[in-house]
Amino acid sequence: MEQIEGIVEDIIFYNEDNGYAVCGIRAGRRLITMVGNMPGISVGETLYVSGSWAVHQSYGKQFKVSSFERRLPKTTDAIFKYLSSGVIKGVGEATARKIVDLFGDETLYILQFEPHRLSEIKGISENKALKIGQAFMEREQIRQTVMFLQQFGISTIYAVKVWKKFGKNSVDEIKRNPYRLTDEDINIGFKIADRIAITMGIDMSSRFRLQSGILYVLSRAVRNGHVYLPENILVPYTAELLNASDEAVSDALASLVFEDSVYIEKSLPDRVYLSAFYKAEQYVCRKLNILCNTAPRKKVYNPEETLREVEQEEKVEYDEYQREAIRRSALNSVLVVTGGPGTGKTTLIRGIIALFEKQGMNIALAAPTGRAAKRMAETTGYEAKTIHRLLEVGFTGDEERMEFKKNERDPIDADVIIIDEVSMVDILLMQSLLKAVEPGTRLVLVGDVDQLPSVGPGRVLSDIIESNCVEVIYLNQIFRQAGESMIVLNAHKINKGIYPELNIPDSDFYFVQRNNPEDTANAVIDLTTSHIPEKFGLDPMKDIQVLTPTKKGAAGVFSLNAALQNRLNPKRADLKKKQFRDMVFREKDRVMQIKNNYSLAWKIYGKNNEVIEGEGVFNGDMGIITGIDPEENCITVTFDDGKVCEYTYDMLDELELSYAITVHKSQGSEFSAVVMALSGIPPMLTCRNLLYTGVTRACRLVVLVGETRILKKMVENITEKKRFTGLAEKLATLSGSPSKCRTCEQ
Repeated sequence: MEQIEGIVEDIIFYNEDNGYAVCGIRAGRRLITMVGNMPGISVGETLYVSGSWAVHQSYGKQFKVSSFERRLPKTTDAIFKYLSSGVIKGVGEATARKIVDLFGDETLYILQFEPHRLSEIKGISENKALKIGQAFMEREQIRQTVMFLQQFGISTIYAVKVWKKFGKNSVDEIKRNPYRLTDEDINIGFKIADRIAITMGIDMSSRFRLQSGILYVLSRAVRNGHVYLPENILVPYTAELLNASDEAVSDALASLVFEDSVYIEKSLPDRVYLSAFYKAEQYVCRKLNILCNTAPRKKVYNPEETLREVEQEEKVEYDEYQREAIRRSALNSVLVVTGGPGTGKTTLIRGIIALFEKQGMNIALAAPTGRAAKRMAETTGYEAKTIHRLLEVGFTGDEERMEFKKNERDPIDADVIIIDEVSMVDILLMQSLLKAVEPGTRLVLVGDVDQLPSVGPGRVLSDIIESNCVEVIYLNQIFRQAGESMIVLNAHKINKGIYPELNIPDSDFYFVQRNNPEDTANAVIDLTTSHIPEKFGLDPMKDIQVLTPTKKGAAGVFSLNAALQNRLNPKRADLKKKQFRDMVFREKDRVMQIKNNYSLAWKIYGKNNEVIEGEGVFNGDMGIITGIDPEENCITVTFDDGKVCEYTYDMLDELELSYAITVHKSQGSEFSAVVMALSGIPPMLTCRNLLYTGVTRACRLVVLVGETRILKKMVENITEKKRFTGLAEKLATLSGSPSKCRTCEQ
């Protein structure tokens, strides 16, 4: 095996996911093409490479890398190339030249030990100098993490996630517990983490390994929407995963119960919870019971007379269900209102607000997502916040974990709290919300129980309704104006299992038949980029949203996004871009935040030049890339609700293109037009509530594209993906109400 030492002069190809690279290395006078796994390499670095020569039939002689060591550059030329490659945030080519011209071959020493001296350079403030020094040190720490994990075949992408989670202690933390690699914000598969653990010497039969396997299985269940797993499912599944006996897994489970990591609730069969989720379910149950049995703090005087005044002022005549809901909101501390599209939920919310406003009460409005909150504000004319902002999300003093400032010690300052789109609220968010609701405060929960359940664990709205322990008003009358819309009529037909009426001339609901995913994708692209804009005058960038049930395949999110980007925002010389994994982000691209980031700073610029600052961007928030800065290594996104955020390049795994999104990600949003692909869908996703949710995202136009048999199957398939939750049963037991627990039936 031959060894070569040289300086990376050019990176021809790099795969972020697995670290495979093709690069040119200058070794003396020779420029050698290297190929192989070299995660995290940068132009200007010195590599000490082991490998062998090979001849590629198209590209000629190459050096195949089997292993490598990286060393920081030593010469001023190599240091300049390293810094100007963009590896250090805040240092582009121009800044790199100034730094190297002043400090020469001492540059890296200055960056590491005396970064304040960078302020000697004109244009670099002391604050920026310290930030550059910090970025350099972070880069070195990341490099050490990458090199450690590389020996186990872990790519740079995951190594950066490990570093972001554990910082300078990354290597020590993974050595201590390799199973931390399966944490949700790292998300390396258990089998890979297990292989690493065994390589490090952890015994296959050790209790530590068995406990880690159980916690992993329960965590995966939570990610799939479950709040618990039955013990007779958990134990054999974990035993198979670990190649262990059921008895050994049961013993490890008992030790986790002793350590308070999990809780076993006696049932038939016994239910195994991660302790946090058992406590959340218990808390929601107890607090709802307390709220329901506590009289409203402030009385509504002359409710019937006030209701008549509201009707006159709002110029509306409520139907019997809306009228009853407004009455009940005056009498009850907790009220649930559910109904499909066109049944007057928004009109009802406005009526409830008007009623309490006339009584001089303080009202708070909120919804789970930024888009839903913005829509709530637009339709009611009152300020609405995300639930996270209502609860004032922040971090603990040590900055280690997220917490809500509003809680039982400091509850929400409101007489009435109205939450919309409650079907999106999971068990943990409901727990946090209820902690901040003071007994005696009225709580009105509004949502469509027939939509998809929350992305997070639980089926909170369904469970509350099924428990029969909370007052529920069902809105089922379609109003005249809504009744003229085929979107509304077909949504209700779908919800009842009736095949929708399609392609009625001059209607707002169409079906375009295609017989395979490829033809479906082509039709979706043509409709979105030309046919619909030309016929209906809609802007494809602002008004039309492509939905699809699946991420993969020709008619999935990834393929559709790439094709729509090339049509709607093609490559241009004046648009800066950033390659990330298999995606290219360009200025003017539509993007979506795909995970909660509670610490990401944002600014909102008001009409009168006032600036509102805050933190927190959440899963499902959508916006436009308004800037890409190669010098600062960051992308600026302006979200639809006005928030402006900066993403450093190592945060780009939090963003995806959003010309096409999954139906699940569309929850809580409303679009002028929806084009929905119905082809190449896995059987588990061909269900009624997914189709219903997608259709009800549109207010002006729905176009379904795909296979007739899939549309028919989705309409007929009432089976939801099974979720193990215990909230309905707990609520019914505590209140003494007869509950119909769907989980138990399943």
